Amino acid sequence: MKIEVVDKNGSGILYKFADAIGASVRGRFIDIPKNLGEGYMTGFNWGNDLRMMIRNYYLKEEIVLERKNEIPEGRENVIFFLSGIFDSSVQKHEKLAAEQPNVFIAMQSVSSVLSMPQNTFFRSITISASREYLQHHFGELKHPAVSSILSSKNTFVFETEISPAMITTASEMMHQSIPESLENHYHKIKCEELLCHIFSLILQREETPASGIHIKDIKALYAIKYHLQSNLDKAPDISSIAKQAGMSEPKLRKLFRQTFGKGVFEYYQFMRMQEASRLLKEEHLSVSETGYQLGFTNLSHFSRVFEQHIGLKPKKYSAL
Repeated sequence: MKIEVVDKNGSGILYKFADAIGASVRGRFIDIPKNLGEGYMTGFNWGNDLRMMIRNYYLKEEIVLERKNEIPEGRENVIFFLSGIFDSSVQKHEKLAAEQPNVFIAMQSVSSVLSMPQNTFFRSITISASREYLQHHFGELKHPAVSSILSSKNTFVFETEISPAMITTASEMMHQSIPESLENHYHKIKCEELLCHIFSLILQREETPASGIHIKDIKALYAIKYHLQSNLDKAPDISSIAKQAGMSEPKLRKLFRQTFGKGVFEYYQFMRMQEASRLLKEEHLSVSETGYQLGFTNLSHFSRVFEQHIGLKPKKYSAL
């Protein structure tokens, strides 16, 4: 199903999307129709400067949401899309896939097309913040990536991981028990807390100048990312990847590190260990089964790499 909605003056698309799919409204919650899936969306609006949308649902069919922006020049907000942030260990539906946990940061126009695959549980938070708001709260931070987010006139995209601190904040938000009269204020505090955690991770990146990036290069980089995710048992060949992306190797290396905060192989190894932790915990595979499934022929090497990324040896991690 393809849905087109128009975002006028940066007012958001939550209720427009709900109307398009025939969802029912229950207070501040929007319930997904039973014929399309299960779960809800909800949101908070603190004027033009800060908004937050929470998604906690799955869909029985794929929906592609295309947002057309009709926003005055200079009013475009920065989007922080935190996917897979809520705990999936209590997932009731074993046949549903989980979102890949990460934080995607871009101007509103860059994130205009949102694909929601079928049989995937979406547990995400989207924060929309004006640059004036961000400048007021984070303008004193000195880092090239922060400067791009706050003031660059060029197109940018940054992605970082979901940290344990973000998961804790999101969990507190989901399981809060406060009077309804305080909900709006409480969620604003938690929203700002999430932004602090995001900028904290950005400050840990290497301080290299961030250059503008063309939308076609963004698409190429994400095609590379999904290729790496789909081939975790095979080490990436930078030369062939660059050729397929239509980039030189130096350009690929520079833009990939700028966008994801890691080099291609470093990012591949990071995703590999994230999948290893999932296989050990959620699929209950043995250490040897996990290592071999991810392409390791030497289990001692797998154990060392796992410990470097996760902080524990795989056998000890699986026993927790």
